[in-house]
Amino acid sequence: MDPIHLTGQLVDLRDFRTSDIPDAAGIVGDERVTRWLSFDARDQDQTGAMIDGAISRAQHQPRTEYYLAVVDKHDRMIGFGRLGLSGVQAAKLGYAIHADHWGHGYATDAAHTLITHGFRTLGLHRITAAIGPDNTASITVAKRLGMTYEGRLRDHVHTNGAWRDSLLYSILAPEWTLTADQP
Repeated sequence: MDPIHLTGQLVDLRDFRTSDIPDAAGIVGDERVTRWLSFDARDQDQTGAMIDGAISRAQHQPRTEYYLAVVDKHDRMIGFGRLGLSGVQAAKLGYAIHADHWGHGYATDAAHTLITHGFRTLGLHRITAAIGPDNTASITVAKRLGMTYEGRLRDHVHTNGAWRDSLLYSILAPEWTLTADQP
């Protein structure tokens, strides 16, 4: 099976490597980042298990998820993105960028690149993103990508010791063809 390498304007996305564990730990071990995610901060061992699991799942045939390292143009990991295939021609989108790299358009470019891959290569029809109601930066990314707000998922995730709602956004393949070249 060929490794995945997707090229964006600002970042690239590729399959994880075990050498990514230290950089990944800097992301998922940082509460500035994980306060917005669906899981609590992770230590080095938990991060290693997360990366090892992603590497293992990347070998499944057919592949059911594209959990990829977001890297800068020097191949240094600065985040991660995920398309988890679910249902019929559908996927759930997720992404995170290291807090030191926020505000540069990396999340928008990574999500744009994943959505394009989902619709153009994987033949998906629908992609959703569930975002914490207070995560204004991620809501802005979803809107910038042309995603439509669908509603609130009550007590959707349990993280940081409490239940949290999520706002559900989606985009359909026919809508993406109108916005695909505008990250």
